[in-house]
Amino acid sequence: MKIICVGRNYADHIAELNNAKPDAPVIFMKPDTALLPLGDAFYYPDFSKDVHHEVELVVRINKVGKNIEEKFAHKYYSEIGIGIDFTARDLQSELKGKGLPWELAKGFNGSAPVSGFVPVTDYDDIQNISFSLDVNGETRQSGNASMMLYRINYLIAFVSRYFTLKTGDLIFTGTPKGVAPVQPGDHLTAFIEGKKMLEFHVK
Repeated sequence: MKIICVGRNYADHIAELNNAKPDAPVIFMKPDTALLPLGDAFYYPDFSKDVHHEVELVVRINKVGKNIEEKFAHKYYSEIGIGIDFTARDLQSELKGKGLPWELAKGFNGSAPVSGFVPVTDYDDIQNISFSLDVNGETRQSGNASMMLYRINYLIAFVSRYFTLKTGDLIFTGTPKGVAPVQPGDHLTAFIEGKKMLEFHVK
């Protein structure tokens, strides 16, 4: 399975990092070893001193497809969850400064905690659902899927032009503003529409 991630998909997050607004989805990937098993702690990596949380809605692909038309994209997923795209920001900045890929800063072991999944039919409109992240009981990030620059069905169509999507692939759909460092001892809790979906500690 693949973990496909979308960068710079919320205007407020683009602004907080002083990045340029993209004219197409920014795509990068994480290996399956980035998945953090439910209930496990996230262990702070020894190669970074500035790991940031980025909370994101995640869709799980339910059948094989390529060159999918946007109008048919909804047929390729039936569940949604929430995840954290952990980013070694210091390492990412170093790599970007050298014009190098981001994978070392984005795809390291345990960098993709993901919740369980719920049917999209639980929501009236998945493109209008709220989600949030609390750190130590304080809300750090909150957003709504309506704020995406590129919506879920468009992202599926776009990605499928380049990569064949397979059952079980995950698509991280981007993060809103509020990204910030985590520290050992932190307790992270992520919510969709106020329902707790993901919870773990940083060690």
